[in-house]
Amino acid sequence: MGSAIGAAGLASAAAAAAPAATLEVNISGLRSQKGNVLVCVTANARFFPDCSKDPKSHRATVPARDSAQVSLRGIAQGTYAIAVIHDENGNAKMDMAVFIPKEGFGFSRNPAIRTGPPKFKAAAFVIDAAQISQQVKMKYML
Repeated sequence: MGSAIGAAGLASAAAAAAPAATLEVNISGLRSQKGNVLVCVTANARFFPDCSKDPKSHRATVPARDSAQVSLRGIAQGTYAIAVIHDENGNAKMDMAVFIPKEGFGFSRNPAIRTGPPKFKAAAFVIDAAQISQQVKMKYML
């Protein structure tokens, strides 16, 4: 029994000592080079897909022309989901037309989009290494 406790203690110490990761978000399918691309990464399902109110989220805003690969550094190991918006008019939000997004969007793991955004679980992935990448394919409804 003592060795089980020791092993658990070692596992906890190893997890605590795990270095922060770099997440590479590879974005494809932008319909134009106008505006910005907003990338938001959260580990909290309550704040997905709009993680702008999550104080622990990781966010980046890059010009659309430079958005093929976005790097986010300093992310702790855990389970996360990514939401990406192609903010073509540069107003820092998703514009809607009667519940239909007017601008492009995408999510980690590229889940099928039916009515509304996917659930956190459908877009969730694990960061368990020093560097990890996710492919996000943009979608446009209008």
